[in-house]
Amino acid sequence: MPRVLILSTTTGYQLRSFGDAAERAGIDLIFATDRCHRLDDPWRDAAVPVRFHEEDASLRAIVDAARARPIDGVLAVGDRPVVLAARAAQALGLPGNPPEAAAASANKRLVRQRFAAAGLPVPWFFDVSRAEAGSAVHDPRLRFPCVVKPLGLSGSRGVMRANSPAELDAAIARLDALLSRKDVRALRSGLEETMLVEGFIEGREVAVEGVLTRGTLQAFAIFDKPDPLDGPFFEETIYVTPSALPAATQQAVFEHVQRAASALGLTDGPVHAECRIGPGGVFVLEAAARPIGGLCSKVLRFGDVGPPIANRIGVTPPRSRPASLEDVLLRHATGRDITREVRESRAAGVMMIPIPQRGTLKSVEGHDAAAAVQGIEEVRITAKRDQLLEPLPEAGSYLGFIFGRGPDPATVVSALKSAHARLRFHIATPIGVIDPGNEERRTADEERRTKNGEPF
Repeated sequence: MPRVLILSTTTGYQLRSFGDAAERAGIDLIFATDRCHRLDDPWRDAAVPVRFHEEDASLRAIVDAARARPIDGVLAVGDRPVVLAARAAQALGLPGNPPEAAAASANKRLVRQRFAAAGLPVPWFFDVSRAEAGSAVHDPRLRFPCVVKPLGLSGSRGVMRANSPAELDAAIARLDALLSRKDVRALRSGLEETMLVEGFIEGREVAVEGVLTRGTLQAFAIFDKPDPLDGPFFEETIYVTPSALPAATQQAVFEHVQRAASALGLTDGPVHAECRIGPGGVFVLEAAARPIGGLCSKVLRFGDVGPPIANRIGVTPPRSRPASLEDVLLRHATGRDITREVRESRAAGVMMIPIPQRGTLKSVEGHDAAAAVQGIEEVRITAKRDQLLEPLPEAGSYLGFIFGRGPDPATVVSALKSAHARLRFHIATPIGVIDPGNEERRTADEERRTKNGEPF
């Protein structure tokens, strides 16, 4: 029986999906999760206890485990494990990314530097230490509007737009406070002391999901993001596929993502890329060495095998049981040929339910009404009762996910929004606690509604 090592945090959403896929395929999974080695298997999953910030010791633990249970493939779920996963694959003689390439993919400064060196379009940028962040407003390279962001973190966490020196000062102060928090410091990524300031890129955003095999990209889907992401924060809400972009633009996106992966040195394994498309062309914002996060992978289903594909997307009639993204990634990790796996033809989308305000979740109403909307497949609330919630830019999670499927992307987007409108979240604001982003979010929402002629 083939065996795959999956590196993840102990709370990774996708672990159950990988477990189900492995059971269907007859694959044995070994988990390496971020936990204390002194605990006696508290989750009863026989996982290898590792610490992502203690790579050498964690690598030794993985190699020791592989002696007793030989490993045939390695996958990383989430950003934090990508470097350790790359080192593990290298140590075990398995396909994987070079460790330095994996490290570069998780560092926004190195991403910009390597993209620029490869001739890819990048905005102007410079980095500044937290200790000297106040000097950024006087940097001669600075232009407005600009964006300030952490070197690490993901999911738009800590990313803010500034249109003036005063807004830049406020954004830097807010990011500094975020980087000082215990939960962020506990990540120990080594990237908490530096910020990146770069030019704001006009245009629409898309995401690309695919896999690399010996450096060649096989793209599974382009996800359109129909809601504008213009700031002051960059909260992703809806992903929908297939893309409505013209075929030539889609091909340009694929080519830029391929070049971006090559510029970073990525060679084998899943890749999730984010791009902006505007007057300046295609800008690859990131090319992460891991699959799409959270539960969003449920959007992708794969039908019968079709003709070989490289950097294009094919569609075929569905088979009796569509394969999941996890099915396909496990096949790839164990060396099987997946070049003929193509996505189902139906449009599909997910809404990552945004958090409207800071506070404690007390209840959720309207779940059944939301799930009853035509085209909605599932409404999954992942936040727990009495959990402290935060909106972006501080947020590190979502309230949940809504999944839809239909004949075309516009129908799916409409269903997702209709379902979301039926949900009511009761969030209690802690006494004496001020939401630092509430005023900015309220003002931005009023401006958007005024521009679109929507009622308040």
